Amino acid sequence: MESLFADQDFLEKNSGNNFADIILPVPIPRMFTYRIPKNFQSEIQIGQRVIVQFGKKKILTGIIGKVHNKPPQAYEAKPILDILDVQPSVNPLQIRFWVWMAEYYFCHIGEVMFAALPSGLRLSSESKIQANPNFDLESSPYPLDTREELILEALENQNELSYEDCEKILGVKTIHPILKSLVAKEAILIFEKVQEKYTPKVETRIRLVPAIAKDKNALQAVFEAVQGKPKQESILLKYLRDIPVFNKPHLNEKGLDKATLLEEGDSESSLKTLIKNGVFESFKLVVNRIEEEEPEREASALSSTQQAALEEIKTHFETKQSVLLHGVTGSGKTEIYIKLIQEVLESGSQVLLLLPEIALTTQIVSRLKQVFGSQMGVYHSKYSDNERVEVWNGVLSGRFTFVVGVRSSIFLPFDSLGLVIIDEEHEPSYKQFDPAPRFHARDAAIMLAYFHQARTLLGSATPSFETYFNATQGKYGYVQISHRFGEASMPEYHLANLSADRKKNLLKLDSTRLLREKIQNALENQQQIIIFQNRRGYSPYVQCEDCGWAAECVQCDVSLTYHQFAEELRCHYCGYKEKVPQTCPACGSSQLSTQGMGTERIEESLSLLFPEARMGRMDLDTTRNKYGYQRLLDEFAAGQIDILVGTQMITKGLDFGKVTVVGIWDGDRILNFPDFRAGERAYQQITQVAGRAGRRDIKGQVIIQTRNPENDLFEKVIRGDYFEFFRQEMFDRKKFFYPPFVKLVKITTRHTDFKVAEKAAHALHHQMANLPVKKIVLGPEKGIIARIKNQYQFESLIKLDKAGNTQSVFKEGLSKILEELQSVPEFRSVRWIVDVDPN
Repeated sequence: MESLFADQDFLEKNSGNNFADIILPVPIPRMFTYRIPKNFQSEIQIGQRVIVQFGKKKILTGIIGKVHNKPPQAYEAKPILDILDVQPSVNPLQIRFWVWMAEYYFCHIGEVMFAALPSGLRLSSESKIQANPNFDLESSPYPLDTREELILEALENQNELSYEDCEKILGVKTIHPILKSLVAKEAILIFEKVQEKYTPKVETRIRLVPAIAKDKNALQAVFEAVQGKPKQESILLKYLRDIPVFNKPHLNEKGLDKATLLEEGDSESSLKTLIKNGVFESFKLVVNRIEEEEPEREASALSSTQQAALEEIKTHFETKQSVLLHGVTGSGKTEIYIKLIQEVLESGSQVLLLLPEIALTTQIVSRLKQVFGSQMGVYHSKYSDNERVEVWNGVLSGRFTFVVGVRSSIFLPFDSLGLVIIDEEHEPSYKQFDPAPRFHARDAAIMLAYFHQARTLLGSATPSFETYFNATQGKYGYVQISHRFGEASMPEYHLANLSADRKKNLLKLDSTRLLREKIQNALENQQQIIIFQNRRGYSPYVQCEDCGWAAECVQCDVSLTYHQFAEELRCHYCGYKEKVPQTCPACGSSQLSTQGMGTERIEESLSLLFPEARMGRMDLDTTRNKYGYQRLLDEFAAGQIDILVGTQMITKGLDFGKVTVVGIWDGDRILNFPDFRAGERAYQQITQVAGRAGRRDIKGQVIIQTRNPENDLFEKVIRGDYFEFFRQEMFDRKKFFYPPFVKLVKITTRHTDFKVAEKAAHALHHQMANLPVKKIVLGPEKGIIARIKNQYQFESLIKLDKAGNTQSVFKEGLSKILEELQSVPEFRSVRWIVDVDPN
């Protein structure tokens, strides 16, 4: 591994290196050696993006991982085609991190690179056509039809055409047969034009010519010249209103965006006249897509409790790399983060604040922007490709020294991290499921901090058991805040018995009397309500009341979810959708009914029960566009929504002063999940969503609807007895060999043929059982969902001893086993998915 990180100065001085190992975005477990042309040898640096040919036709973007003098033995090295960067886009620490991630999460470094680089930094290629210079129409034995002649005529005026250009010229939707015919007649050549995806944002801007901007008399003369020309005068006044050239002369240099200048309906032709007459000048300017913002406020003063926690964290950091901040919901953890971030930034280091989901960023980012302004960057999947590249380049250039982002932000090109904060560290959404690398951002961020010799702060009101276990063992520092900030008190819990209300005929549209009373009381007092249900859509499934038929996905072994708004049945696993049938496809009956409650149906039910209330819904369906989260949260914060219904995205980190009632629509659904973490997740989810209530001076009310109010977990949630719950769970996990006492690896075997998948899974199981390491191998069993996207799946679970080199020996053995199995003809199309530390 160390050979990847040779001294950079040495590399730049040593121009005798003739070969480079390139990391390519392909799922192959190694780098590829390319020849460095002589004209590039003085420029080459580790971390630069280069263009190389891979195979016979592919052109790929690669990253230089190593330079050396050893030619490859198995093949002749192709030359590097071009270098895309003057300065590297990736630093050696990042490459070291990629290597670790590939080894730990059992994937290929090319897959890590593909996940790490924003797609805007990867090349795109577009097929183009040009005239064949050797083609002579008169001597050609193949006559051209009219459409082919039109293409050749167009190529006389333009050197090259895209497929889309050809379609427009001919007015057809499918151009391939025509181009194929022209290629066969040797009339045209097809080639790939490679270009970068990232394009800077360029604005057309307008400014006063310097001679007028610096001379009041000259400006007065201009006003006299446009007198009686109201349209020209309007543009001139508008410009001077926004750009006071004599009070702030530096603003005239950047000018004003042309679209802004004309946005109030002013005449573009009048502006052109002013430019022609030498009053204004037009120019192009590359501008940032990420707006510059000045800080608006100082950080809030900490309470004595917060200040004590801050000092305790800093004391732990003197001896430990990682510290767990265990603070109840509403205890003011964010303000502690702000103080720590300020101190680290003042020392000249960088800071990364990780959040589990975009839903969290909208509210926290606005608070942090007020304090840190433009030195803070935001990085998440709702950003466009170009915006993500600008954040990446902003970290490279030092524009952003502090970044707030979701799990992909661990890949940004930090070179001097001083602090990594992982907020809501217990959240399952920190885990990447598909595609590889299937990493856990919390664990990977701790390793990233280790490479930078930085400190890590993990914050949560309900820490993951693995993190809390590390704190109890002394591996992490531990700081606890057990009271809410200010005068706010912890919410009061109520268990609403669904079965009892049903027997007494008190149940209305699946809501208990207690929940309805609490909602009504809050509405009368002009307070807000949050209702949580972890299932989107209108109803889990549609069923025939006569024969029992239920709509199922044609590609997966799951029922289709009914979405009333779109009037369709949709699979939440593969995206398949179909219209709702009018009659039962099995028996022809018209008695089709919806079963169960999704967020869409709950929203409808509450609208019927409380017609005066203004409703909102926050789930994947209502927040698909870039600003969907922000719009809903802004409306809720402004008091334009009385009742907000949502999935787990409303359970995390939201802070609204007027929310006094939180309803958990189906507490049993949270509990009943076939996973060893089910109890832990249920405790976390209920506590977190309950924590949205009563965060100011009015005590919050939490109503949990359940058919089993005697469940022991509800009692522990109500008492807030995390420590007793942790103790019980640890006893069971140690007894049955589950994390944190062992390491888990889950291997999924997939194939379109059930028997092939089953046979391959058993062959893998047999060979793994013979590996000479301390382990328990369970399975293979059918997946909880036996078929997804027409692929049958079998799962094996391996429990590995945490001591010594057990994990590395197992992974090395597994790699050889999978290589052998993949060479068996019957198993060549089988797909094995290895998930280390599955969630």
